[in-house]
Amino acid sequence: MCGSANGVCMTANKHQGIRAGLAYQSDVASLIRQHNDANIICMPARFVAFSQVTHMVEIFISTAFEGGRHQNRVNKISCS
Repeated sequence: MCGSANGVCMTANKHQGIRAGLAYQSDVASLIRQHNDANIICMPARFVAFSQVTHMVEIFISTAFEGGRHQNRVNKISCS
């Protein structure tokens, strides 16, 4: 978490094997896992309440990657 979460998301994504996604609501927390196989969730502290944060983390952790049509895109994300 940071103010906008944009900086931590960009920094995390510079590292091999990291797929960080920025989530500001529950639907987005689910989609970054389902469609992008995100393994890190970044949240903007200035824009989400603590109750939202805990709910989004629960959703993020319990959501599975859908694979299928999304797998080709995820394969292109690698840093190297």
